[in-house]
Amino acid sequence: MTMPAPERLLDVKGLSIEIDTRRGPATIVDGINLHVNKGETLGIVGESGCGKSLTMLSLMRLLPNKIKVKSGTANFAGRDLLTMSKSELRKVRGGQVGFVFQDPMTSLNPVMRIGDQICEPLIYHKNMKRSDARIRATELLRLVGIPSPAERLDAFPHELSGGMRQRVMIAIGLACDPELLIADEPTTALDVTIQAQIVDLVKELRVKLGMSVVWITHDLALIAGLVDRVAVLYAGTVVEDAPVEELFARPSHPYTRGLLASIPKLSDVAANRLSSIGGTPPEPGRRPQGCPFAPRCQLAEDICRQSVPPLEPLGGSGPHRVACFVAQRQLEAA
Repeated sequence: MTMPAPERLLDVKGLSIEIDTRRGPATIVDGINLHVNKGETLGIVGESGCGKSLTMLSLMRLLPNKIKVKSGTANFAGRDLLTMSKSELRKVRGGQVGFVFQDPMTSLNPVMRIGDQICEPLIYHKNMKRSDARIRATELLRLVGIPSPAERLDAFPHELSGGMRQRVMIAIGLACDPELLIADEPTTALDVTIQAQIVDLVKELRVKLGMSVVWITHDLALIAGLVDRVAVLYAGTVVEDAPVEELFARPSHPYTRGLLASIPKLSDVAANRLSSIGGTPPEPGRRPQGCPFAPRCQLAEDICRQSVPPLEPLGGSGPHRVACFVAQRQLEAA
């Protein structure tokens, strides 16, 4: 008996983003296709500058000046986020979709008390009275593991440690019980002990609240035990998308293989140097013809330098998708 297809909460198709430069518009995200199912955790990985954060920020229309969406759709719960009016989007942003930004010290308002910042979305989205919002804010701080939560409501961001500030950001993102939580490298500036606590916290809250999660990171090792599926980005496009176990067991794109090979292994005691990917990613507006990874790929062939490989199911079917002519042909020949 075939299982029914999972219901999609977010479905992004053909998303392209461009930036205005002195030489004219330059494409920095090109034809992104990805989705998030209900109750699923999706990991988005890749080198710095590959478009991970911009892709998610564009869905909430939070892009910096001179950067804009060129084309594409982002269907969320039956509505296109990219064509919503500003008033409609304000109801979704912070309400149905929570966002945990990368740096809590610059994301939190330094002159507002923690309690006021947590209460703000509750008052706006849930129409709560301030007294009720403070009770809910205390519950949220307790939920994310902050000791003496009632006292912390009156603290300013600079009075908290980095780990506690990140927990406050998660509390704000969870305040209105969102259907989707987007976490943009929430553990980058934290030590490994706090990283583990934040990862365990998000896993626990996802199960408890039944929400979907998008976890943006450059750390493949971190997401191995956190996500259900991984989308690998390179130069503003998805090059591989697969269930996490499948990706680690059978990485198919040369870029994904390079990322995994660069992770230190405790069992490899004889290695003197870590593996690395030669070359550098292309500059915005100077993408090579064909596959964007071809100039750095040791397996590249003529077709790779002439045509852009489509993101297609590996072997013609299944949930493992890859944008690589060589990987597809190697599987067919096996």
